[in-house]
Amino acid sequence: MVFHNYTVAILLLIFARCSTKQNLPDPLEAGWNGEAVCEVLEDNAELRVLKCTFPPGVGHEKHYHQRHFGYTIAGGTFRITDATGTREINVPTGTHFSNEGIEWHEVLNVGDSTAVFLIVEPK
Repeated sequence: MVFHNYTVAILLLIFARCSTKQNLPDPLEAGWNGEAVCEVLEDNAELRVLKCTFPPGVGHEKHYHQRHFGYTIAGGTFRITDATGTREINVPTGTHFSNEGIEWHEVLNVGDSTAVFLIVEPK
């Protein structure tokens, strides 16, 4: 069987995406310096709900996310690193967000207050 360069490139991209997810922890498995930052509030046939808490100076090691909805219980300032680079953002209390998944990212609370998030993952 002969593959064209385009086909090989697509297969490599698919493999890279799959292997990245398989080698990275999900948000519950990921922690910071060996300590958990997320806890399970609910886990049933329809969804999983996580509460993730980040005191100042605490982050979340490199991990991936499945499709999810998030809500900021207590906001903070974070340094986020992902495929697009590194940036600092202020996440206000009451902010909500959703996406189809995140291939990978890592975060660090660079602010002076404890930030808390709810992450709701449909199954």
